[in-house]
Amino acid sequence: MPVHSKLGRVCLYKMADVVGNRLANERKKTITKPDEDDPDKPDMDYERWRLIRAQAVGQEIKNEKDLKEVVEVNFATFVLNRIAAQIAPVLDQIHIRVKRKFPDIPERTIDAIKAEVIKSQNTAADLAEGIEGLLDEYIGRAD
Repeated sequence: MPVHSKLGRVCLYKMADVVGNRLANERKKTITKPDEDDPDKPDMDYERWRLIRAQAVGQEIKNEKDLKEVVEVNFATFVLNRIAAQIAPVLDQIHIRVKRKFPDIPERTIDAIKAEVIKSQNTAADLAEGIEGLLDEYIGRAD
């Protein structure tokens, strides 16, 4: 802003220059400041709250994992695959053991037992692969 005159250390300005300067500053503020009602403008307080909340939830989940109260779906799938792998040989031997204990059982009965055991093996093997679907179903029922 141009100085009109000086009296010692005091600078004097014209009233028109001061008003013009103030108006220019206000215009500059309104041009650079985004509209309060702009839907694309993020609400910083809300975003900060969301971040803090997400961090808190993440920490709670980590604590529950450390206490072994919850496990990840991938771990549960791994465990069920291992269990199915351990069950499969036992189920595979059922019809042979039944035939040894009861040698007089007809062959078609043994074949029927074997068919049912194979169905059970397939169900046990498919359980691990379907755990995510079961989880979604469980969450859907809980809501």
